[in-house]
Amino acid sequence: MIVAAARITLHIHGNNSLKGKRQVVRSLIEKVRHRFAVSIAEVDSHDKWQRAELGLAVAGNDERLLSQLVDQVMHFMENQHLAEIIDSQLELVHLEK
Repeated sequence: MIVAAARITLHIHGNNSLKGKRQVVRSLIEKVRHRFAVSIAEVDSHDKWQRAELGLAVAGNDERLLSQLVDQVMHFMENQHLAEIIDSQLELVHLEK
C-alpha cells in the first residue's frame, strides 16, 4: 500500500478576517471532498487571515496514479479562484505488510 500525503499552502487574496478565511477554506474543502476520494483538512496557520495550510491524504497501490490525483486536486483548487497555491509538498509512503 502507498499513502500520498500532501501539504498545500494557500494565499487568500483580499481577505481581511478569520471569518472570511474560514468561508474560503470550508468551501474549498467541501468541494474537494465532493469531487475526489481524498481526506483533506486545515492543518496549520489557523490564526492567519490570508494564509491557510491544508493536509491531503489518499491511499492506493500505484505511485503514478496517486501523484496524478494530487495534481488534479491542486489544479481543481486553483480553478475555483478562491485562493492561490503558493507552496506544496508531496510525500509518497510505502507501507509493507
